[in-house]
This record gives sequence, C-alpha cells and structure tokens, in this order.
Amino acid sequence: MTSNCIKFTSADIETGKGVGSISTLTFDLDITVEPVGSANPMAPTHRVLGRSPRGKLVECGDIWKKQNNEAGADYYMLTIRDHGFNANLGKAANQDDLPCRTSSPGGPKDAA
Repeated sequence: MTSNCIKFTSADIETGKGVGSISTLTFDLDITVEPVGSANPMAPTHRVLGRSPRGKLVECGDIWKKQNNEAGADYYMLTIRDHGFNANLGKAANQDDLPCRTSSPGGPKDAA
C-alpha cells in the first residue's frame, strides 16, 4: 500500500473502516481507523489505531470532520497525537478510487 494513504471500506467515509500507513522522516505507522459513531457534532468521526513496539493495537489519533470557512465544503483531518502530525485527507491527483484518501501533512498543531 502507498504511504500516507488510508483505504476505506466504503465511499461514505463517515461510516467506513479503513487501513493504511502514515510515514514521515521520524515515524512510520501502519494504521487502522474505526468509526466513532457519536451523536456529538464535536466528536471525531474515527479513532486511529497503531501498533505498539510489542504489537498491541493502541489508539494514537483521530479523524475529524471540518468545514472550510471560505467555501463551506466539508473535509477530514487526520491527527497522530504523539508525533504532532496533522494532515488533510483527500483524493490525490488522477485518483479514481473513491474510498482511498491520501494525507497532505500540515505542520505541528502549534505552527502559525
């Protein structure tokens, strides 16, 4: 599987599970994402699970549904907590596979 890509089980990301990998120069994680299913609009849509050094699944991040302030369009943002990693999820150029989302890293959460 391509790095920095999550393959969801459905084109409806909010209800789909997914698997993928997130890689940077400082970490390389195989991840699983599971829908949260909360009625709270402020809750994340998914929890992100990675493997500990001993192979146990541990929660390491979240996916959040956001809205673009200018266009009003919805988008999803992935966070990996221990690494301060944030990335928007979207289709890559020339990507026809709707359930696959690539991540475009932002900066650390406290970056200006």
